[in-house]
Amino acid sequence: MALISDLLHTKELPLSPLTLLVLLIFTLSWYTWKKQRTSLLLLLPPGPRGVPLFGNLLSLDPELHSYFAGLAQIHGPIFKLRLGYKLGIVVTSPSLTREVLKDHDVTFANRDVPEAGRAATYGGSDIVWTPYGPEWRMLRKVCVIKMLSNTTLDSVYELRRKQVRETVGYFYRRVGSPVNIGEQMFLTVMNVITNMMWGGTVEGEERSSLGADFKEVVSEMTELLGKPNISDFFPGLARFDLQGIKKKMDGLAKRFDRIFDVMINQRLKIDKEGGSKDSKDFLQFLLKLKDEGDSKTPMTTIHLKALLMDMVVGGTDTTSNTIEFAMAEIMNKPEVMRKTQQELEAVVGKDNIVEESHIHKLPYLHAVMKETLRLHPALPLLVPHCPSETCTVGGYTIPKGSRIFVNVWAIQRDPSIWENPLNFDPERFSNSKWDYSGNDFNYFPFGSGRRICAGTAMAERMVIYSLATLLHSFDWNLPQGETLDITEKFGIVLKKKIPLVAVPTPRLSNPSMYE
Repeated sequence: MALISDLLHTKELPLSPLTLLVLLIFTLSWYTWKKQRTSLLLLLPPGPRGVPLFGNLLSLDPELHSYFAGLAQIHGPIFKLRLGYKLGIVVTSPSLTREVLKDHDVTFANRDVPEAGRAATYGGSDIVWTPYGPEWRMLRKVCVIKMLSNTTLDSVYELRRKQVRETVGYFYRRVGSPVNIGEQMFLTVMNVITNMMWGGTVEGEERSSLGADFKEVVSEMTELLGKPNISDFFPGLARFDLQGIKKKMDGLAKRFDRIFDVMINQRLKIDKEGGSKDSKDFLQFLLKLKDEGDSKTPMTTIHLKALLMDMVVGGTDTTSNTIEFAMAEIMNKPEVMRKTQQELEAVVGKDNIVEESHIHKLPYLHAVMKETLRLHPALPLLVPHCPSETCTVGGYTIPKGSRIFVNVWAIQRDPSIWENPLNFDPERFSNSKWDYSGNDFNYFPFGSGRRICAGTAMAERMVIYSLATLLHSFDWNLPQGETLDITEKFGIVLKKKIPLVAVPTPRLSNPSMYE
């Protein structure tokens, strides 16, 4: 192997592309053989047979969540896949998930960082990809206790309210015409998040133009994060970036970085001049924390930007897609639409508009959200975990460094757990013991354990408030001659395959309530 390395780096012996390819294949084959030989000594989970070098890569179905569910029917609730040089382990049962995310929580608290994720988040410096330890705990504390606590979210309610009301006005101006619900809710959530991040920094039309730019970039980033990458499966090839994924992600991340720099400089200028002292946006808070933070685990500018990136990329598609799936399921079930609107009329009234203060009085709408997340969890395989040491799960050896997929999508559709699991039925949550805490491994749409989603409280508020406002303000119908399709499209974030286009009709008694 040293000889091959010398040949690859020599300046005296130029290699043709064909020779280089042969050497690379030989090198990868040797490493794969060595890995497989080692694994024979371990009691690994069962799994489908693969082919030399590529393992099971060539047989993967693009719809991974349903493909993995099918393999579980053949190989059992825990099985392995050879993904090039990587070993993938798929878990598809509540009991085994408990072992991974609770019993061995610390061992599985790390991530197998993909090249696209590393490029998108300043080398993996955000709360999603940072390894478990003091740095991650600092970031988690900033997010959960400071940025996304109920107290902080209460303080920025007016920012959320303003954007949702503007969306209502947009739909009202297009009454009787088809509108793309998912697209508009993406822009709404994006504007809410950017307002929360630097609401006191950017004003007027500049803020609107930022929202449009972000939509384009976020869509491309989430697509790249969900795209299979040769660099992840054959780490030795990562330097070549054969699919150009890292290069594309670097370009997208730089676009965000330039925006972040502008926002940071504007905020520093405003603070230096003594303005906006009453501002409550996150950027001001993070800059203050960076200056006054813990000397042992300081927050850096890179951490600050990475957290802003998490807010933009992690909080937009997930929330807007959940709203879109909920609206589609509600429209597909007229009885659910009727019950939801009856509850809203009883709590809010037709001579009033929805406020977040109404939300806790809407148990049926909460059940609608829970049922939506049961059928369509935002991250169907969660974010893959990675054991920091070799351990045992379900009696099988799980080697250090494996990529662990927890198929929450399949578990929440398991007929042995859920009655009529494919039926959208909010009533199953009417007397619900289930919540979003991740303590019940039959239902954990936001994950569980130390790496549970940090934005759960924000997502719950945004989804419920948006659904309540849309359903209270309008009746919704499909365009003439159209049929409803709720087919999913797999990605790191689950999406509706065909965008939901619907026609709004006003329900409120006073037109001024749409202003």
